[in-house]
Amino acid sequence: MDLRLPGLQGLRRLRHPRRWLAATAAVVVLAAAGTWTAAASDTTPPVHQTDRMMAIDGVTLDTSYFTTGGSARRPAVLLAHGFGGSKTDVRKEAQDLAKDGYAVLTWSARGFGKSTGKIGLNDPSGEVKDVSKLIDWLAKQPDVQLDKPGDPRVGMAGGSYGGAISLLAAGYDDRVDAIAPAITYWNLADALFPNGVFKKLWAGIFINSGGGCAKFEPALCRMYDRVAESGKPDAQARALLEARSPSAVATHINVPTLLLQGQTDSLFPLGQADAAEKAIRANGAPVDVDWIAGGHDGGDMETSRVQARVTSWFDRYLKDDKNTDTGPAFRVTRTGGVDSTDGAALLRGASGSAYPGLESDPRTIALTGRREQSFTNPAGASPPAISALPGLGSTGGLSQLSSLGIGVSLDFPGQYAAFDSAPVTKSLRITGSPTVTVHVKSTSDDTVLFGKVYDVGPGGTQQVLPSQLVTPLRVDGTKAGKDVTITLPAIDHDVQSGHHLRLVLASTDLGYASPAAPATYTVTLKSDLKVPTAPGVTTAAATLPSWVWWLPLAGAAIAAALLLTGRRRTASTPPAPELAEVPLQITDLSKRYAKSADRYAVRDLSFRVEKGQVLGLLGPNGAGKTTTLRMLMGLIKPDAGEIRVFGHAIRPGAPVLSRVGAFVEGAGFLPHLSGRENLELYWQATGRPPEDAHLEEALEIAGLGDALARAVRTYSQGMRQRLAIAQAMLGLPDLLILDEPTNGLDPPQIREMREVMIRYAEAGRTVIVSSHLLAEVEQTCTHLVVMDRGRLVQAGPVAEIVGSGDSLLVGLAADISDPLVEKIAALPDVESVARAEGGLLVRLAPGDELVSVNSPTSGASSPVGAASAATPGVAVAEASDTARDAPTSLPPSPSTHGSPTAARLLVELVRLEVPVSSVGPHRRLEDAFLTLIGGSA
Repeated sequence: MDLRLPGLQGLRRLRHPRRWLAATAAVVVLAAAGTWTAAASDTTPPVHQTDRMMAIDGVTLDTSYFTTGGSARRPAVLLAHGFGGSKTDVRKEAQDLAKDGYAVLTWSARGFGKSTGKIGLNDPSGEVKDVSKLIDWLAKQPDVQLDKPGDPRVGMAGGSYGGAISLLAAGYDDRVDAIAPAITYWNLADALFPNGVFKKLWAGIFINSGGGCAKFEPALCRMYDRVAESGKPDAQARALLEARSPSAVATHINVPTLLLQGQTDSLFPLGQADAAEKAIRANGAPVDVDWIAGGHDGGDMETSRVQARVTSWFDRYLKDDKNTDTGPAFRVTRTGGVDSTDGAALLRGASGSAYPGLESDPRTIALTGRREQSFTNPAGASPPAISALPGLGSTGGLSQLSSLGIGVSLDFPGQYAAFDSAPVTKSLRITGSPTVTVHVKSTSDDTVLFGKVYDVGPGGTQQVLPSQLVTPLRVDGTKAGKDVTITLPAIDHDVQSGHHLRLVLASTDLGYASPAAPATYTVTLKSDLKVPTAPGVTTAAATLPSWVWWLPLAGAAIAAALLLTGRRRTASTPPAPELAEVPLQITDLSKRYAKSADRYAVRDLSFRVEKGQVLGLLGPNGAGKTTTLRMLMGLIKPDAGEIRVFGHAIRPGAPVLSRVGAFVEGAGFLPHLSGRENLELYWQATGRPPEDAHLEEALEIAGLGDALARAVRTYSQGMRQRLAIAQAMLGLPDLLILDEPTNGLDPPQIREMREVMIRYAEAGRTVIVSSHLLAEVEQTCTHLVVMDRGRLVQAGPVAEIVGSGDSLLVGLAADISDPLVEKIAALPDVESVARAEGGLLVRLAPGDELVSVNSPTSGASSPVGAASAATPGVAVAEASDTARDAPTSLPPSPSTHGSPTAARLLVELVRLEVPVSSVGPHRRLEDAFLTLIGGSA
């Protein structure tokens, strides 16, 4: 797991914070790389990189300087890295900016990479002072543009830790001319101690990813130990972090600022950028805000788009290019469906001419149900509710799932109050922070609540926590009761028609410290929910081509056609009663590759699966297996054809999908919990009744035994795979889909997995397994579907395909040349030829039937030719009653049909002087598979 965070450094409060900035203490160059390395391009000058170790006030910084050479002066850019990283992380961005005409300096911050010193979380007397010394060095370079002696034209950019140092440097050193901080903090105390609640998991990740407490300045280490032990931040801890925050120098940051903040970020949420925008704009500086799709909790970081916008920002404010389009004042990336090629969320931008803030145009949403509800804070605040899982950003994170409409959060019964709205009658876009006022009363004066707003689908079937965000809130003096207004997490989320909102106030959350003492909380609604809508933020419409204005009739016809198509696509397809007992029927299914009119991932695919079957889905890479499974699970929509499960047409969110269980990738489990606890947690997250899980039956089939009581971190790979299969089996779905369930298993574990699948199907349920282990498929599956290049090649029982009547195994007494193989493939009755162990796999043209030429049922009319004397190792029987009993090297065929084509093939092989030793149908699935796909695997 990569715990490197894109930014977090601090600053220590100084009595005279600017005095040292005016000093001219020299930066001593300890060592410099003697060679200039080029990252050359055919169309741009080569980028030269020079590495230097710089000594600054007793600390050594590892730096790299990037330019394209030449004598012309150019603006400079300082690029800062994220927490736990080093200068290497921003090398690519540095090279790209150098190609765009900038002199770029990168460095490893104190305590990271090869740089020395203690981590100070952007201490003004440490990391921030280092930046000013680096600017001093840039001012002395002959290729850097100067505004005046000692004052280079310089911008700063970086993510998270690097974003914070960009803001801080702009506040402490007035030589910084423009900044572009990303996914970072404005007030570090508010980020780690939001509303007086300790963000314990993120704080622990910082300490560990920084190398442990000993790597930090002693004051920071003592502060962390104190707060982590008490579970409650104190005033001294807040003061220490606030002094190292950009908010400490808010009135001094007055340069053009591009704020890029992540929507999927429980560490530095959107409110941090909102506070920065307000403060910097109040100073009179231009500020644009961009909410990107990703963040510290995962999602798409939109690297290319963000880098292009940062470059444009610097072109405008460092190169003074007034013709550069820096983008809208406000932009937000929105999720708009799923990419059919890889299942990723599709992104589209919406923008506004002004930043709307987090409270724009609020709409009142009435909340119904019991206005007063009581719930408990359990002893030790355990078990905790789950929202985000900090530290999993590098693997996608839970927030990415929520952006795709998948609910993954968990609240424990009896530990929360919930208030629901009526279903919305039309789509509602929330952009900003919802608010609500409640009255809180507690048996303890120390009350901590976690507020969140869920998007709940029709009938309560789907409950999604947007971006997995919660608002923690510590409320003091609640024994007597207290009114509290809660500002909920800032989000950009579309609530579809028919969905409703659910306000939840919980007593625990995995990422935060809650009071350890048990208590009872009573919450009473004092207001309805107010949600900001930001109507000025819209998705820009595409400009119409000029010819549309000259062809209004054509435009109307196109619009009508699109309207009809849309109606057909969205029309609900009634169930097919005759298929009510059929687990799966696929009919004429097609899916094109994205942005292609004639290239298909799946084309005209049809097959049917019955109860009790274990169906193997086979095909080489690119055959369309994964695309087919994704369409079957409702993750992507087909372009044509249909999929019916028990008679119901599949579409995203179709209720019949509750009868489908799927294991498509290695499941993620919480390592400190037992196998049983992980499964129980997963099922609780589905919101379905516990009795519907059939947990014991699934566990018996999976065969984990006593291991269920052990922590998952002690499991072998095989046990984890079986636990993942058990998770897919929860609820005993009638149709179970397994994609490569034996990946990474050793032979004994593979055998156990085989038994698991067979046991599951024996009860009349159906299993579909996609695998590359053909020998295992042959032993496990009852039926096969073989695909190649998106099309169905063959379907049927395993035994029938293995001994199918259109393939021959031609044994060779000696190897033959490739040209001779090509001649065989060119014969009129041959569709494909592939080399196999000991001979050739020959697939006959469609419609031709295979049987050995000496079949007892072939009859005297079979046109069998005599063996050539020049062909060694061939024994061919004459087609006569006498010859039929003569010894022959040709094995008998199970077929009961004549085969003149096979006989003609043998004649042709003899004519070509192929050293044939035997001819007969193949017997192994591997041979059949290679023949069916023509060796393309």
